[in-house]
Parts: sequence; C-alpha cells; structure tokens
Amino acid sequence: MLAKFGRRIAYKIRRKLGLKTIVLNGIKLTTDPQEVPLGVRKQLLQKQYEDQEFVLVREALSPDDKVLEAGAGIGFIGIACARICGQDSILSYEPNPAMKPVIEKNYALNGMQANLRSKVLSTTAGEVEFFFSEGVLSSSLVDRKHGGATRVQSDAIADVVEAYGPTALVIDVEGAEIDLLRGCDLDGIGKIIIEMHPHIVGEDKIEDLVAYLAGKGFSIKNRLGKSYYLAK
Repeated sequence: MLAKFGRRIAYKIRRKLGLKTIVLNGIKLTTDPQEVPLGVRKQLLQKQYEDQEFVLVREALSPDDKVLEAGAGIGFIGIACARICGQDSILSYEPNPAMKPVIEKNYALNGMQANLRSKVLSTTAGEVEFFFSEGVLSSSLVDRKHGGATRVQSDAIADVVEAYGPTALVIDVEGAEIDLLRGCDLDGIGKIIIEMHPHIVGEDKIEDLVAYLAGKGFSIKNRLGKSYYLAK
C-alpha cells in the first residue's frame, strides 16, 4: 500500500514538473505532450509503460539474436532490443505515421538510429485497411471501433521473414497476432515475445494460437499478464 501511494505521489510530481523527457529502465524517452499521446505520456510518467514486455525482452534476447518487431509504438521496446542485439540487428514496423518522428527522436536520445519501416506488417503485401486510434495504443488491423479505417501500405510477414531472417519476433499488434503468426515460416525463429489481446479477440483464439505455436515447437517460457515469452 505504501509503495503504491509513493508511486502515485511520484507520478503527480513528475506531471506537475512538466517533464519533457524521462528515463525508464535506463532508456531516455520523450514525454513532450506535443509529441506523445496523453495515454502513453501518463504511463511513462507512472513508469509503467510496457514494463512486462521489457522484462521478457531482457530475459529472452541475447547479443546474437536478430529481431523483427511488429508494432513499434514509441520505440521503447525496440531500443531495449537494440541495446542487447545492436541497432543493426532489429527491424521495426509501425504503421502510424505520427509515431515515426517520436520513434526516431527516442532512438536519437539514446545514441541510436531506428531501422524503421512506416508500414503495417500483415499477412499480405500491398495495401490493407488499418484502424487508427487517437490514443495510438488501440490502433490496429482489427476494427476496435476507436476510429475510422485508412488504407495503409503493407509488407507480408512471410516475405519479410524470408528476406530478413530474424531469430526472434517481438509483436504487439492489438489483436492481429492471431493471423500474423500463421502467415510466415517459423522454422528459423527460436523466440517470440508477444502481447496477447484476449479482450479483443477472445480467450479461445489466444488458446488456439498458443496451441498452434506448440505444434511448431514453441513452449511458454514465461508469462507476465498478457505478455508471453515462447521459445523452442
């Protein structure tokens, strides 16, 4: 109870100070309200942004891994991956054009350069319907009724996996994970860090996906809330 109270007070102080940057798990990130959506900024100031995914990435990855990231957000998890594997060993996809300058700024704040494709990673190449949310966190290939549909450029995950040759996947795609992981050859991939979204797709589809991955040789090594680390 005291720890929770202390975190609440610390958040209020950070918010009142109007901080433009914050250091989260050793990573410097912008909190400028002109750049970062309100919901994301609140989580950053609370120091709770993508904390479970961060723990699993640190547990799963090693310096010789090559990472393909789907759903880069503000770049936090990608930077965490790059610190382990090197910035040349991570390729990130983020379809929201508003996040591109934020991702690039956050990498620069940490002395890195993002290897970023401003497209959606999907099961098909070309152009797909994407649903943008003002809050960013709910933007998805799945219609969550948070915003209108927009046609965006897409790369097929099968093509990217074949050309890039990742050993690890890091995925946070707001429900689209159900189809995405069935859309590529997983033979060369040994690790998957993924945030599941049962509140979007239903528990049964999550169970089916885990069973599908088990059939491909993956087992759950760790789970924190909705975030999973699976490996062969």
